[in-house]
Amino acid sequence: MLTHAQIWTALDRLAARSGLSPSGLAKRAGLDPTTFNKSKRITPDGRARWPSTESVAKSLAATETTVEEFVKLITDQRRSAERAVPLIGFSEAGVGGFFDEVGLPIGRGWDEIPFPAVEDEHAYALEISGDQMQPAYRDGTVIIVSPTAPIRRGDRVVVRTRDGAVMAEELKRKTAKTLELKSLNPGQSDRAFPAEDVLWIARVLWASQ
Repeated sequence: MLTHAQIWTALDRLAARSGLSPSGLAKRAGLDPTTFNKSKRITPDGRARWPSTESVAKSLAATETTVEEFVKLITDQRRSAERAVPLIGFSEAGVGGFFDEVGLPIGRGWDEIPFPAVEDEHAYALEISGDQMQPAYRDGTVIIVSPTAPIRRGDRVVVRTRDGAVMAEELKRKTAKTLELKSLNPGQSDRAFPAEDVLWIARVLWASQ
């Protein structure tokens, strides 16, 4: 007998296999973006809420996945190496309460996305909205970010300044006094910040396509 957790896990795996968050999968399937959110999986009175047959069917069609392939996502035990990575929208990263002063994810309000285990236990995911980072990242792209990975020139990074601004750019140069960033959007100018104005910087490990 299939369980509530197995079906939702399979949908999470389907999203991850397609390089999407659960909300990204819902949008691609033409559903409300919150359809597969963690908060929608339990009713207000604490009962398990199952995804509808229609929402599953639309998700399979949108990702060109057969029913047989979906069943394998339900039963494949080899995926145990995956772990839940915290996920929020990129625009939320500048809001207080999601990160501590060194850029580690904290607090409530995070969603989750299954992802193969990464070395950094503090890794998290950000979902891009809009086209301001094209062609590097389009609307719906999910990036996996490590706040503890070493950073080198040429790496893509997420930076938060002390005034709350958050940006994803390419690292041009980092010294004790200055941080220089190359814009991912050719139509935007490169940036430079005094080191004291930068709250934290983290390396982008992976991005969905």
